[in-house]
Amino acid sequence: MKSFVRLVLLALALLTVALFSALTAMRFAIHGREVAVPKLIGLTPAEAERSVSALGLQIMVERQYYSPDITEGKIMSQLPQPDTRVRRGWRVRVAESLGPQRVQIPDVLGESERAAELTIRRRGLDVGAIAQIEMHAASADQVISQSPPANASGVSAPKISLLVTTAAAPQAFVMPNFVGQPLGNVARALQDAGLRLGTINVSTQAADQGGAATLPLGAVPSPPPSASPTSIIVAQTPAAGEKVMADSAVNFEVKP
Repeated sequence: MKSFVRLVLLALALLTVALFSALTAMRFAIHGREVAVPKLIGLTPAEAERSVSALGLQIMVERQYYSPDITEGKIMSQLPQPDTRVRRGWRVRVAESLGPQRVQIPDVLGESERAAELTIRRRGLDVGAIAQIEMHAASADQVISQSPPANASGVSAPKISLLVTTAAAPQAFVMPNFVGQPLGNVARALQDAGLRLGTINVSTQAADQGGAATLPLGAVPSPPPSASPTSIIVAQTPAAGEKVMADSAVNFEVKP
């Protein structure tokens, strides 16, 4: 019995040692692949590339900014910060200095989006974010705001963001039921709502129901009935409940 207990304790001890050794080896393996990020600020992108490549890291110039203090072509910021420990293969993102601002910010207010983009790029600048706004009082595709404004100084990035107008969506209506109403009243209601009076057809249903009358010899047939403001609507297109857009035409069939 004592021998069995001794063997169990020995096995547990060996298992503990094995687990500890495995954890220690894993820790060394993980940390062995970690490196400290070098300081890249003040270097050129080419110099920074050589510095991080030797450590198994990568570099990406993510942005460019104007700077009156840092020489053009030098790195002005980095992420992760220097001395941060990262795994090999990590990508270090940096921002490059463009030196002091030398380009005048153009005035593109009132131009179309396309014309504004061409003006901006001809100055050696980039187009930033383009936001759109629907305005009824302004023409569509017109720049109404820019950031930074024209002739601005102390600009940080060589980008201009634009606010451009878009065409207002046509107003929509739900077609009411005009059947049984006088044509004159309905015509005024359509005009007030921004709709148009379309084709007016006079119904011949009553004459068909009454049968064809025989005209006396030599008699001149009466002209067909015509619509008047007092004519009553008996059918409409589009039908009641349908969706119609502003300036749509509404057609009616009326009885005289």
